Amino acid sequence: MLKGKTVVLGVTGSIAAYKMADVASMLVKQHAEVHVIMTANACNFINPITFETLTSNKCLVDTFDRDFEFDVKHISLAKKADVFVVAPASANIIGKIANGIADDMLSTTIMAAECTKLVAPAMNTRMYHNRIVQDNIAKLKDYGYEFIAPASGHLACGDNGDGKLADVNVIFDSIVKSLAEKDLIGKKFVITAGPTREAIDPVRFISKRSTGKMGYALAKRAALRGADVVLISGPVSIAPPDNVKVVNIESAEDMFNAVVKESEDADVIIKSAAVADYRPVTVSDEKIKKENGGMNEIKLERTKDILAYLGEHKKDGQILCGFSMETQNLMENSVKKLNKKNADMIVANSIKDANAGFGVDTNIITIITKDDAVAYPVMTKDEVADEIINAVVKLKEKKNDTNA
Repeated sequence: MLKGKTVVLGVTGSIAAYKMADVASMLVKQHAEVHVIMTANACNFINPITFETLTSNKCLVDTFDRDFEFDVKHISLAKKADVFVVAPASANIIGKIANGIADDMLSTTIMAAECTKLVAPAMNTRMYHNRIVQDNIAKLKDYGYEFIAPASGHLACGDNGDGKLADVNVIFDSIVKSLAEKDLIGKKFVITAGPTREAIDPVRFISKRSTGKMGYALAKRAALRGADVVLISGPVSIAPPDNVKVVNIESAEDMFNAVVKESEDADVIIKSAAVADYRPVTVSDEKIKKENGGMNEIKLERTKDILAYLGEHKKDGQILCGFSMETQNLMENSVKKLNKKNADMIVANSIKDANAGFGVDTNIITIITKDDAVAYPVMTKDEVADEIINAVVKLKEKKNDTNA
């Protein structure tokens, strides 16, 4: 996801400094090159060796450190950085940067950096709301620095309020967002996710095992790349991605109506939801009692085939992508689905593969189009989402060239 990107982390003297080890590790796992600069006070909370072990790069503290290959480190790192993140950012470092003070490795390096700069404050709530600190934050925002708002809660000093370092996942997502290529600006993506529930009675329903993780990853990654994303979601237990319009639905009929409405002006439709294929013909207003044999037979009827409808009513230039989850004859059934539903692309995967399918954070897919089929190794669902979107972009460009 972040291959070829360089992230510089500036860590200052805060009890939350240890949390940045997790952020460094998360970035390295996404193939980013990570460099860490610590203030002298930060070393009182976490040892530089921790960051050196995680990043495989020397952790810089002393501006006049002689133990490195000759180059002017604060200049070379400033030039190399794609994003510079100061977290946790103390009131001291915020004040220094805002007023042009460059007296240690961190402050001198960020002063020379011309890349995107993110600042995540962490301090006592009274310090954070001090007028001087707020003036310095406002000044830095005016200079183009971006701030990751602190969280609220119980602070190390015993007070309650805002001032906690933002959650490491929030910091990580902010870094990824700042580095994402904005190649989808002005494009509308409609993405479906999760299961549907077809009521039997007020207590029971028919559904599928989907958790929505794949669809939510697609929505998140498309939004990071600048798309206008509408996520039509069945019942899931996942927080909605930032900058995404979420339409919550319950049944297959609900999803059909929402998709038809939102697809009218969509550039891309990705149908990753696990929609129920059948629903009860009648729904009981009262709970059906087992004693009377009421559950022995439930008459079912087919739900509307959303992908088939979209294929029949596809607009010029629109890209339609469906998913195929099989237990046997994966390629044969997926190619048949591609042609029968008039889709442009099918993402095929088998629930029998380890590390794939429902409820896991990884997937193994084959992307099938009318021209070819490309198999991918096991990847995280965020990485899978990027590959799917990349394939969609290529199809979109090809279709535009054909229509030109």
